[in-house]
Order: sequence, then C-alpha cells, then structure tokens
Amino acid sequence: MIGVLGAGQLGRMLALAGYPLGLRFRFLDAAHEAPVEDLAEFVRADFHDKEALDRFADGLEVVTYEFENVPVDTVERLARRVPVYPPPAALRASQDRLEEKTFFRNLGIPTAPFVPVHSRRELDAALAAFGYPAILKTRRMGYDGKGQHPIRAAAAAEQAWQALGEPAALAAGLDVILEGFVRFDREVSQLAVRGRDGRMAFYPLVENHHAEGMLRLSLAPAPDASPSLTRLARDYAARVLETLDYVGVLAIEFFQRGEELIANEMAPRVHNSGHWTIEGAVTSQFENHLRAVLGLPLGIADVRRACAMLNIIGDFPDTQSVLSHPGAHLHLYGKKPRPGRKIGHITVCAETMEAVRATVEQLRRSTGGGCIQS
Repeated sequence: MIGVLGAGQLGRMLALAGYPLGLRFRFLDAAHEAPVEDLAEFVRADFHDKEALDRFADGLEVVTYEFENVPVDTVERLARRVPVYPPPAALRASQDRLEEKTFFRNLGIPTAPFVPVHSRRELDAALAAFGYPAILKTRRMGYDGKGQHPIRAAAAAEQAWQALGEPAALAAGLDVILEGFVRFDREVSQLAVRGRDGRMAFYPLVENHHAEGMLRLSLAPAPDASPSLTRLARDYAARVLETLDYVGVLAIEFFQRGEELIANEMAPRVHNSGHWTIEGAVTSQFENHLRAVLGLPLGIADVRRACAMLNIIGDFPDTQSVLSHPGAHLHLYGKKPRPGRKIGHITVCAETMEAVRATVEQLRRSTGGGCIQS
C-alpha cells in the first residue's frame, strides 16, 4: 500500500502505473473533486489535520507526493512513521524560488540573475542592475505561470509591485524575487530517477513549448540535442539527485542557449513534460517513480520512438477525431472542463519526429486547435 499526498492527475497516473505491479494506493487531499476517487482509497482532509494524517499513514509501506506544494511539516510528520520519498529536503528546496536558485548556484548550475525584493526601492535598484525585461515572482506557491509578473519597461514596475509586492501579499508572507530575463533558444527539461540504492536512470532531453505560462507541447527526444548537451543535462541532474540523497523521479526545466543550460526550476515529482513516457519510453516515469520509492530495480528509460505530448486545456476534444490519427493516444483525467484547466493530454508516437510533427498539426486542425494549442 502506497500513500500519495495530493489527488490530481499525476496521482491518477501513478495508480494506473502501479496496478499492473500489484500495488494498492491511498490518497490524501482536501480537494472536493479528485481524479483518483474512482481508482483508490481517498482520505479527504487538510494536510495539517493530524488525526487524518495518522489514519492515512496506518498500514502504508511508503509515502510519496504528486505535487510540490505539500507542507514540509506534513511530510516530516509522516516521515516519523513511514518512509517518505522524495526526501523533505527536496520538497523544501523546490517550494521557495530563492532557496531553489541558491541551491542550483551552490552546485555550479547556472541560473538567471536573481535577488530577493522587500520594498519598492529594492525593486527599482534590482531593475537598474538587471535591466529590462525582468520578471517579478512570488517566492512560493507559483505554478503554470501563476505568481509571476513580467516587467518590460520602467513604467510597468509599479503595476507589478501592486500585483505581487504590496501590501497584502507581503503581509501574507508571500515574499517576492526579481529574476533577470534569459534570452534563450528553447526550453528543455531533463527527467531523471534515482533509486534507494543510489542507481540512476535518465530520460532523453525533452523540448517544451509554453503559452500563457502553461506547458502546451513536449517533443521527445528533443530535436537536435547534441551529445554534449545531453551529458551536461544529465550531469546537472545527477548533482541534484546525489546532493539531496534523492529517491524518485525529478524534473529540471532549463533554458537552452547554444550549448549552455540555465536552470529555471525543478519539480520533485513526476512531471507534465514526462507524460509521453507512458507510450513512448521503455519504462514510464510513473512506473519508475514507484519502482524507486519501493526500492525495486529501476526500469530502462530509453525512448521507444519519437513522441509528442499535447496538453488538453479548458475543454475536451472529440474522442473519435483524436483516435482516428495513427499513433495518437488519448488520456482524460476525470476533471470537469473549465478555462485554463489541464483536463487531459494526447500522446503521439511515430518512427520519425517529422511524422510526429505532421500528426500534431493534423490533430490541431481536426480539433479546431483551441484545447490543444501547440
């Protein structure tokens, strides 16, 4: 029996990957609508509810989590009763952008310039140092473009400060950080997994395309990724995994500039840019995460064929239309549609990346393109 903190689509896909291995699951989340409810035991409770946490932990072999905004004290409480992976230190580092980027820097992994900001005067000084554009971000609780405000010129600084900096946000403890803008060629991510025994496996670099702060399209393996770039991404990931004594799947998002990789953020969990692995890799990220946290041998992370992953956002495409395309696989998460919400994804597999791209374009045309912008 595996316990999972969080009950969204990542938890759902973990359960679906675990059932062929004979695993059972128990989830804990306060959500009123949970994609896992029809698949596993579900404890609906707040992460700070100590009585519920004790009930949740009873009989579990291991605990993991499916998103990184789980309170660290919750994980530490559970870790006194049952092994929890990835370790609390990874969760703590990923939850605060300042700590995260400082952690990268201390490992020799490049990042955008950054500085904490506590006042409008400090914001103006940082902008003078970094130049424009720059991005003001909350240090905590930001995802899918939330908690971020670009500043493209001096006139926009006040609007950004009012939106994120004062007064209510700072009073609530949502401190902010200013990041300098990185001019890059493309965005890529490295997914890796480390077992309890310290062995590691690396998925190929993935090319990612975002719109409005949300991931829309991933291509795997990333086209034209040189052997040296692949080695660099794996080296950076290995530094993080080993330093944290990490167990499970880790994703690091990078900006690529030439043969340079600049770390943007990490996610101590299975990741949206790895959904293609369900059909496209020898062992999916979900199965490998379960293998890792249970102390089982890791599976091979090699790609089977060229792949793309398209997020379905806002509304459902026509199922018949999607499945009429060769190599297309539809995954729906059991979530109600609403604007800006991830409710599923489509994986496309083919022998070449050219064929994958052609099918992606055909899918966009046949579905109207609205829910699967790429």
